[in-house]
Amino acid sequence: MQFRQKALSKLQSPEELDLPVRFARPQGRLVLAVTVIVMTAAAFWAFTGSVSSQLGAPGILTHPEGSYLLQSPFAGQVTAVHAKEGQLLAAGAPLLQIGTEQGDRTVRAVAGGRVTSLVARVGAVVTTGADVATVERVKNPDDPLVAVLYVPAGSGAGIPLDATVDLTVDSVPRRRYGVLRGRVKEVGRTPQTPAQIGGFLGDAGLAAQFARQGNPVAVVVQLDRSPRTRSGYRWSSADGPPYTLDSTTPVTGAVHLSVQRPVDWLLP
Repeated sequence: MQFRQKALSKLQSPEELDLPVRFARPQGRLVLAVTVIVMTAAAFWAFTGSVSSQLGAPGILTHPEGSYLLQSPFAGQVTAVHAKEGQLLAAGAPLLQIGTEQGDRTVRAVAGGRVTSLVARVGAVVTTGADVATVERVKNPDDPLVAVLYVPAGSGAGIPLDATVDLTVDSVPRRRYGVLRGRVKEVGRTPQTPAQIGGFLGDAGLAAQFARQGNPVAVVVQLDRSPRTRSGYRWSSADGPPYTLDSTTPVTGAVHLSVQRPVDWLLP
């Protein structure tokens, strides 16, 4: 009975239609306007903006054919050294002479190239299969260098050919001379074992270093040439370092992957 009386009294009272109605406070309208602006800007950036990512990997400067490790087929004492580091040798050229029980024997270059390291010295005693030299497979030392990067196997498929690469050269101060420029020329199809890497580089220690986190994929980077720099290659600085680059120099590469729109991350 009490509720009925309240309902009747409300019906008898005027509706007060002449009083103004406040829908939102000024602060609320400001927050709403800011929210709309931010959402509009975010949607515009998602459809028109771009995001680029990089993949970092260690590597080395070398010639395209790599190097090989020359081992002695004889056991004995080194009695003569016929070559020196940096020298070009033809295939079959004599490198060392070893005195054995059967007389003097000559260790010859298996393939032509440049001697990058010479381990054996006169008077040294070597065993059969001992490492005596590293020879880089190159006909002319002035032939262009390439960089070989060793990236994790799971990342190789995402690297497009001709992608730009920035190379930090360990022997070149980056703050002063910048980075070396290049482009992806080739991406390996299968991961390489330490034995395969060592066979290409002629260095088992480097192979173990590049494969310490699993068998990597080799990415060959062609260096951009420039006639205006002392090194003959293009740098992010105007002139680059005032000296040439040597093969077997360690580098760290930053591969610029494909540019994507943010909305692509949301689409299947």
